Amino acid sequence: MMSMTAVKTEPQDASGPPVRTAGMLPLSMFGIPLGLAGLGGVWSAARSALELARWPEEAFFGSAGAIWLILTATYITGGLRRKGAFRADLRHEASGPFAAFIPIVGILLSVHYSEYLPGLGSWTSLAFIAALTVVVTQLLVRWITGGVPMQSIHPGYLLPVVAGPFVASLGFSSANAHDAAVAAFGVGAFFWLVVGTVVTVRLMTAGELPSPARPGLSAYLSAPATGSLAWMVSHPGPMGAAQMMLTGVLVIMLLMQGLLIAEYRKVPFGPLFWVFTFPVAATANYGVRWLTASDVPGAEVYSWAIVALATAFILSVAVGTIVAAIKK
Repeated sequence: MMSMTAVKTEPQDASGPPVRTAGMLPLSMFGIPLGLAGLGGVWSAARSALELARWPEEAFFGSAGAIWLILTATYITGGLRRKGAFRADLRHEASGPFAAFIPIVGILLSVHYSEYLPGLGSWTSLAFIAALTVVVTQLLVRWITGGVPMQSIHPGYLLPVVAGPFVASLGFSSANAHDAAVAAFGVGAFFWLVVGTVVTVRLMTAGELPSPARPGLSAYLSAPATGSLAWMVSHPGPMGAAQMMLTGVLVIMLLMQGLLIAEYRKVPFGPLFWVFTFPVAATANYGVRWLTASDVPGAEVYSWAIVALATAFILSVAVGTIVAAIKK
């Protein structure tokens, strides 16, 4: 894996996140194209269910791709100036897990554009899955060798090792590699149990998260949402027991997020709000697909409501980000 921009930190209080050196590109910035690609997926699901035009999903995927390319080029160019910079980012206790955003967005874009270029899209998706595997294994080695204090663990640790493999399962399914898709799902399910337990124990016993890290609690939603999507895509047809169990977990996590809104409202708006966008998009994507597959009365109305709410939320975060950037 190529060396990329290093992350430097200044001394900080244990209750707050590390402070980055000015001029560095935070890995959390990749939450922007991730959220937009997720929204493109919502409109893709809605197009199939509601017979919509293609342009909304193409607009969101196109925006995600352009931003992802710019951020990736900036990140790589900056890292070329310093040997071992990407490894330093992976070792960062707070932002290291977000390194997985880069290949995850690549997988989502490859899956979408494989509709137009099936062969190239499939091979590109497999290449990004390989890159994600490299990132995830390096993170795991770092974590299991005692490199992370319990106090520094946050829900974002679920994203690379749980949501990542579930997205990889979607990539394998798009490449017609069913067995590999099931295997990737198994990886995500295993680490959902293992890492999810560690994260939950940390939250229950090591004190509350600092305010800037609280948006990461939405990772509890991204795990069942991406898992439900991965299983549905790899097992088309009538929904079986496994699909319904995943849906049940997603419903509980969605209700929990509703109760956490009061906590989220205490967090000042900032770029980390993009962390909310992918879990919201993945949940909306699955919601539309589930309604269609279940043939629920009024499914079309409910699907429109889900798409509208997800779009309004993510666009509000985008507008807020632009306004904040202009004010600076």
